[in-house]
Amino acid sequence: MKNLLFWVIFPFLVPQALYVRRTAPRFAPASGSSEGMVGDGKPMRLLAIGDSIIAGVGASKLSKALVGQTAMALAASQCSRVSWQALGVSGYNSTKILEHLLPKIPCLAFDYIIVSVGVNDITGLTSLRRWRLNLSLLLSNLHAHSPNAIIAVAGMPPLHGFPLLPQPLRAAFGMRGRSFDEVAMKVVEEQANSLHVALDFEPDPKSFAADGYHPSEESYAEFGRHMADRLVAF
Repeated sequence: MKNLLFWVIFPFLVPQALYVRRTAPRFAPASGSSEGMVGDGKPMRLLAIGDSIIAGVGASKLSKALVGQTAMALAASQCSRVSWQALGVSGYNSTKILEHLLPKIPCLAFDYIIVSVGVNDITGLTSLRRWRLNLSLLLSNLHAHSPNAIIAVAGMPPLHGFPLLPQPLRAAFGMRGRSFDEVAMKVVEEQANSLHVALDFEPDPKSFAADGYHPSEESYAEFGRHMADRLVAF
């Protein structure tokens, strides 16, 4: 029902959507190496794959973005040495991640994998059917690559509270985001060793980077701790 309602009202929102796309600030990905190591103890391997959240947009460097903060929290809680690697490109949707990032995954198996995908499918008007298929393919391929890995899929963020998006476009994308998240939860339930990590928080402008769209470094740190907690508890 939410998906149908979105398509009914979206034609009236096209001018607003085009204006946002034309005027939105474009922040660069986080600087620094796409791989690193933290902690001391039993060796573990962490892969992060996906969109601008994995690329660390909004953070100064990847060690302060989601992948680095998740690795740090895992190392602390597991008394381990975590080697991490990020494969993320800002603007990539599920199709581009399947086509361009999956082939770049190193041969060695990982212990943990975190996935951020979906927002660009929402804003790029990917159908729910295609979203379901692509996410299922992505998780199946990741499981085939690292059969013993725990795979955590980040839930859709609360688009209804993104400062960059004006109303009523913000409400419309928020509604569509909830539809995508419902599909993601169902897909994850069907996959082995996989969990959905909900981003269920009340949006606050202070939680965002200066572009009003991506997380601040403080939010990345909180997100990383939450992600690590869910991975360990699985």
